[in-house]
Formats: sequence, structure tokens, C-alpha cells
Amino acid sequence: MLDDTTIAQLAAELHTSEQTRVPVEHFSKRFPGMTIEDGYRVSRAWVAAQIAGGARVIGHKIGLTSRAMQISSQITEPDYGTLLDHMLYRCEGEAVLDIPLNRFIAPRVEVELAFILKSPLRGPDVTVEQVLDATEFITPAIEIIDARIEQFDRHTKAMRKVFDTISDNAANAGIVLGGQRVGPRAVDRAWCGAILRQNGVVEETGLAAGVQGDPAIGIAWLANKLAPWGETLQPGHIVLAGSFTRPVAAKAGDVFQADYGPLGVLNFRFV
Repeated sequence: MLDDTTIAQLAAELHTSEQTRVPVEHFSKRFPGMTIEDGYRVSRAWVAAQIAGGARVIGHKIGLTSRAMQISSQITEPDYGTLLDHMLYRCEGEAVLDIPLNRFIAPRVEVELAFILKSPLRGPDVTVEQVLDATEFITPAIEIIDARIEQFDRHTKAMRKVFDTISDNAANAGIVLGGQRVGPRAVDRAWCGAILRQNGVVEETGLAAGVQGDPAIGIAWLANKLAPWGETLQPGHIVLAGSFTRPVAAKAGDVFQADYGPLGVLNFRFV
């Protein structure tokens, strides 16, 4: 386990990376004995520093929800990170939302559903039914993931490990909300789907069933995973349930359209 001084040092490196847009080398390479718990300690230290600087927690994200991603990351469960107020963008109707590229290092786009809570969820032993009771509505969402810790090692080209991704706030950098708001029991959540177009070309399609069969399962899992840390999902929190498409790389000028069918369309571009 890493000592507190090292945890603080790594959190400071993440802050510098976000400010300078220069990714740092893999923490797991420099500290081969690093554990998943160390990763969450680094992430929490970084988030705490941002809160001390005026940021506000608005929710959480769940990542690595598909079996394929878990196998590639050599883990058996998802990971999670914290959403902060400066990460949030909102689409209004059919208008194209401009997102500044200079907020990010190497942004990638994922298609998800967001659960907006109306009452707290405190683990352990939270169930899917309790998640649905606590959810005010579900709405389309895009997660913008980024890499303050470089995705591939600059020397060996090895992909970063799950310890790095977790340290890096589960790679979260932004969230786009918009479209229809529907009750959590008003739709067949597993069959909610989306088509992601980049510059008019269909890059990805997917169903929310790819998120553990039902995205609500992940919300229950998260509430239970936060319990040992003394943390609770709060009313008003946005919880990203996990991507059901692969991440699509974005560059300046790219126009994205995420079509969720009856749930609406999110239109945005990086400028």
C-alpha cells in the first residue's frame, strides 16, 4: 500500500496534468506494488483537492461495465469516479452544443444513460428495486473520457493498467446531458439504445443491455461499493451507469450526434 505522502504527490501530478494538458507516465509502472485501493485513494485525494479549490460534487460515473472491458483490464468488476460541476454540459433541443477542446488532453466519447436521483442510496445491500425507487428520471448522456495518465506508455507502448485508470478518476473528464427525461420503470432499460455518428458517419451502435444486462444494476453496485468509504449517493446526484459503446476519439471540428430514438438526440461538436 502506498503511503499518504505518495498518494498526495500522485494526486498533485494529476492536477498539474489537467492544467497543462500534458499526461503523466503510468503510476503502476513507477509503483509496481500499487493496489486498486491505492488507486481509489489517489482519486479521492485529487477530488478532495478540487473541492478545496471550489469544485462541487454533482454525482458519480461507473466504468468498465462490459465483460470485454473487464477481461481486457484483468478485473472482475467495474470501476467508478466522481463527477464535478465544471464537467457538466447540457444540450438544448436540436441545437449543436459547442464543447471547447482545450479543456481536454485526448478526449473520447462514450454513449450512456444517466440516472438522476431524488432520494439517497446508502449501502450495503442496496437492490435494483431500491435504485428504481430512488431515481427521479433516466436521461440520455454522453461521457467524455480523457487521459491525465497516458493511455499508452511513451516508451514501451504498453497500455495503462486498471490502477492507473482508477487513480485518474476512472478517466472521467466531462458529461453531456439532454434529451427526454423518463421514469426508470417507464422504459425497458435493457432495450434503450443509441446510434453515435461522428461527422455524419455511424461509428457506434449499442443497447444498454451491454451494461451488465440492466444499467440499474450498476447503480446498486456503486452504492454498495461506496459504503465502506462512508459515502452515499445523494438526492440530485447524476450517476452515469456505464457506456454501451466503445469510446470514439474526438478532435477539433468533429461533430457528434447521439440518437437515442424516442429518448431524443444529443448534438455537439468540439471547437
